Amino acid sequence: MEEQIFTAKTVDEAIELGLTALGVTLDEAEITVLEEGKKKLFGSVKAKVQIKKKGSDAQRAADFIDGLLKILDISATTEIADEDENIKIEIKTPSSSKVIGKRGDVLDAIQCIAGAVANTGRDEYKKVVVDCENYRTQREETLKKLADKLAKKAIETGRKVILEPMNPYERRIIHSALANYENVKTVSEGKEPARYIAVIPEGAKPYDKGIKFGERKPFGNKGGRPERKFDRRGGNRDGNRERRPSSGGGRPARGKKEIVFGAFLGNSGNKPDPEKE
Repeated sequence: MEEQIFTAKTVDEAIELGLTALGVTLDEAEITVLEEGKKKLFGSVKAKVQIKKKGSDAQRAADFIDGLLKILDISATTEIADEDENIKIEIKTPSSSKVIGKRGDVLDAIQCIAGAVANTGRDEYKKVVVDCENYRTQREETLKKLADKLAKKAIETGRKVILEPMNPYERRIIHSALANYENVKTVSEGKEPARYIAVIPEGAKPYDKGIKFGERKPFGNKGGRPERKFDRRGGNRDGNRERRPSSGGGRPARGKKEIVFGAFLGNSGNKPDPEKE
């Protein structure tokens, strides 16, 4: 509803006149006093007020999102899908990837601020969910499948499995998905914003550091050291030449092994040079 201006002898009379005309209560109206009523030597100046009906909490949040997306130069429209128990706002845009962001980080940020806007002045908090292109539902299904997969892995290995950091909304989905899962439990560990979930099987050792999901094993030999690969010229893959041990400045004869002692004592492993004796 657009603003309307009302005039009367006093501000109170102008406000009362405006509330009656708009059919709203004082709590439902946004009032701006444009002119205080006052008497002059010759005549008087009437009071002037501007009155607008307040939008709902959901509409206030939707208007905020519209303004934010305009600042971000993203062409989009918002639609209030629900505003009963919870507020649900849908963002419709051809640039959904910009609105959603990596793993929903941009969408989560928009939702967080929109929640603060919608709950301004409220005594009881009302949950606000902002979605785009059905991302929330798809992400929830993905997390439920992931939770089942990791629970099976934890039981199979007998070790706890650590997930990557997640926001509270996604952690709740994992906790809920495995709440009735036999032989495993879930706990949240770490501090925000790097708080994560650990899936712990029955019988897991208390000092087990856990398996980080998605972490690649170190390449190379069993000791974890990377294998050094050499080309035919003796250089490694980085292009650096590998210096081979020498004997008297020359190469050791093929087929013979050269045993060198005292590798950390200068040139004690080299044969004496007769020119320097």
